Amino acid sequence: MKFILNGNAVNFQGETDTPLLWVIREHFRLTGSKFGCGIGACGACTVQVDGKAVRSCCYPLRLVEGCHVVTIEGLGAERRHPVQQAWIDEDVPQCGYCQSGMIMAVSAALAQKPRPTEQQLIRQISNLCRCATYHRIRAAVKRLTQEPEV
Repeated sequence: MKFILNGNAVNFQGETDTPLLWVIREHFRLTGSKFGCGIGACGACTVQVDGKAVRSCCYPLRLVEGCHVVTIEGLGAERRHPVQQAWIDEDVPQCGYCQSGMIMAVSAALAQKPRPTEQQLIRQISNLCRCATYHRIRAAVKRLTQEPEV
């Protein structure tokens, strides 16, 4: 199975129904994407496939053949992504476990609709945070929707 992972062409020889999360974490040793619920409900495992946020814990590898996959490690590889900066500026993480998935979901939403309102962006994010840092997530999202260019 060939695909592009964080800008690099990669090849994985294994079962095509393996969840993408395990290939990313176990084979390629990129551990920023987390295992949360295992059923795609919490979003801790969120990565981007061809620019769209997907829950990698239940996303079969066969669906990424020839696709561009971006993990949290690849999002800010060249310079910090504006979403990452907003998370830092608003001191969003508490335990941090869900934050990579949150950032990947928000950055994908902004890539698809660069100038959303705060409410439009919040409605697109269904990721869960067990520490309940939603007030700080909202502050970061508000900051992103007020910046001149994200």
